[in-house]
Amino acid sequence: MEPWPPAADHALLAELRAALRDSDPVPEEFLAAARAAFSWRSVDAELALAELTFDSACDPQPAGLTRSTGSARTLTFRTGAVVVEIEVTPTGVVGQLSPARGGRVSARSCAGQYEEVPVDAVGYFSMGAPPAGPVQLCAHTDGYAVATAWVSLR
Repeated sequence: MEPWPPAADHALLAELRAALRDSDPVPEEFLAAARAAFSWRSVDAELALAELTFDSACDPQPAGLTRSTGSARTLTFRTGAVVVEIEVTPTGVVGQLSPARGGRVSARSCAGQYEEVPVDAVGYFSMGAPPAGPVQLCAHTDGYAVATAWVSLR
């Protein structure tokens, strides 16, 4: 392999100097977008992370002998006194927050947020079928903000 010619280095550096010297100021909309993106760097820091404590898909002793055989999957997430319980079916996800409070639950996938729904006064919420791949639920109520661990619901 031949060494890089020093003349090429000088030419490249001259082009870089010219590009930097002749640059226009950054457009204000680019700066605004950068500031907005930067503000999202710590969005999860304000949320308590609820760990998965139960998944019926992993239960060695399912209650299927006494229940009808269905395709529902139940999951429980917990952080401190806050519990998020969900049931996943092919048609959607229903859930309950405890302690019960009104608010909003959003669900996001790796591709971004796919749904946001209200939570009623008894902590109940319902949303459509989850996308394939990992999903995280984020609940915001008057008393707490919590995010579940990422989990595949399908």
